[in-house]
Amino acid sequence: MIYLIGTGCGAGSMTREAEEALREAVCLIGAGRLLAMFPDDREKVTAVRPDAIRNAIEESQMKNPAGSICVLFSGDSGFYSGTRGLLPLLDGYEVRVLPGISSLQMLSARCGRPWQDWRLCSAHGLDCDAVMEVCHGKPVFFLTGGKLGPADLCRQLKEAGLPELPVVVGQDLGTEQEQMVSGTAGEFAGQSFAPLSVMLAEAAPRPVKRAPGLPDGMFERTEKVPMTKQFVRAAILAKLAPGPEDICWDVGTGSGSVAIELALQAGAVYSVERNAEAIELAGRNRRALGAWNLRLKEGKAPEALQDLPAPDAVFIGGSSGKLDKILELIQEKNEKARVCISAVTLETLSKAVSLLEEMGYETDIAQIAVSQSRSIGGSTARSGEDGRTCRTSAMHMMTAQNPIWLITGERV
Repeated sequence: MIYLIGTGCGAGSMTREAEEALREAVCLIGAGRLLAMFPDDREKVTAVRPDAIRNAIEESQMKNPAGSICVLFSGDSGFYSGTRGLLPLLDGYEVRVLPGISSLQMLSARCGRPWQDWRLCSAHGLDCDAVMEVCHGKPVFFLTGGKLGPADLCRQLKEAGLPELPVVVGQDLGTEQEQMVSGTAGEFAGQSFAPLSVMLAEAAPRPVKRAPGLPDGMFERTEKVPMTKQFVRAAILAKLAPGPEDICWDVGTGSGSVAIELALQAGAVYSVERNAEAIELAGRNRRALGAWNLRLKEGKAPEALQDLPAPDAVFIGGSSGKLDKILELIQEKNEKARVCISAVTLETLSKAVSLLEEMGYETDIAQIAVSQSRSIGGSTARSGEDGRTCRTSAMHMMTAQNPIWLITGERV
C-alpha cells in the first residue's frame, strides 16, 4: 500500500489515521524537513519531485514488496500539494490519500475567522499578482515561499496604492516558533518573515459591482484629454468580454475610462499612454474608483507594450499611425487575444478592418451613434386666475454625439 499523507502543520497536527499509517510503514519518502520528524532507523528517501518519488517507491518495493510506503507532504494533501502531480504516475499501485490540517485551516483557527469565503492563492515558488488577487471582493489567503514572501506581496500592494490594506501573517504555524502578526501592507513591505509563512490580506476597497458603463460624471475630465463616453464604453466591454482572470491592455488610455471599466471586470489591466497629462488624470481616476489592478505606463506603442504580460483582450483607442505594428505585437504575444479598435474616421475604419482580416481575424464592425437629451430652458412659473401658481416643465432636445466605429477581431 502506498499512502500519500498530509502531515499538517507538524507532528502534533496529524490525524490519527495518518499516524497509524506512519507507524506501519517500512519506508518514508518526502522533503528532508518532513523526514526529520521521524528520527528512527527506517528507510528514508529525500525526494520532492513526482518522478523522483515514483523512482523511490519502485526501489523500495523491490527491496520489500509487502511493506507499506508513506509519502509525506506538508499541510493537506489536497491543498496546493505535490499529491496532484504524483497521483497520475502511480497508476497500477494501490494508493490511499490521507488528508492533513492545512496552514489555511490553522491560520483560520488562530484568527478566529471562518475561511469558506476566502479566496485561496499560492505564491509558493510561483509568480503571483497580489494586487489582482485582492480585487475580487474577498479576503485572500496566500501560501508564500520561494522568491515571494509576505514582504514581497505587501510591497506589491503598497506600490499599487494600498498601503493601508489590513494584513495578517502566520509564521511557523503549529511549531514552537509560531508567531502571528497583524498590520498593514505598507508596514509589512519592509519587514522580514520566516520562510514558512502564510498571509491573509483583506479585500481591496472597490466600488459597488455594477454592469459596465459607469456614468460619465464619475470620471474626472479635462478639455485636453479625451474620454470615451458611457455608451461606447459599455459596448467595448461587451465586445471584449473580459473574464475575472483575464489580462487586458488599453492602448492610448486618455483619461483612463475604458481601462478602469476593464479593471473592474478583469484580473489585471495594463494601460499605455504617451501624454503625461493624461497619465496623471488617469491615475487620479484610478484611485478615485478603486481600480487598483490597473497599471499605467507612460510611453508610445508598440515600444511601451514590449515588456507587458501576454494579453487576453486588447482595446486600441489610439495608435499614432502604428496600428500594424501594435497588432503584430499582440499576435506575437497571444494570437488568440481578442481585439477591439475604435475609429472616428473612415480611413482608420478601413485600415483596421484590412489589417485584422489580413492577419486572419474574424471581424465585426459596429457603428455607435448616440444622442442624449439636454435641457434648453428652465421651468417657469406664473399665477393663474384662481391665484394658484402654474409651472411649465423645462424643454429638452436631443444632442448627437460624434459617431464611432468599433472593429472587433477574434480568432475562433
